[in-house]
Amino acid sequence: MNDTLFNFPCDFPLKVMGRHTDDFRSIALGIVQKHVGFVDAAKIEERPSKDGSYLGLTFNFIAHSREQLDALYLELTSCEKVLIVL
Repeated sequence: MNDTLFNFPCDFPLKVMGRHTDDFRSIALGIVQKHVGFVDAAKIEERPSKDGSYLGLTFNFIAHSREQLDALYLELTSCEKVLIVL
């Protein structure tokens, strides 16, 4: 029985939010690349909050397995700089 809604490999948009600090983007990118390989920085969508205090990043990549996504989510949510992962 298939316990996932995804058919791997598949396109996967990952949203990561944190405080808009000098190092948030590079820390989040480093974690994502550790699990998915190269991510073209030009293709990362950035959305600052209205007052500029927070930054939302959307990474689009090819996900290869549930295990890959689980490990990625675990590391991102363990990072003190990351507030929300969707």
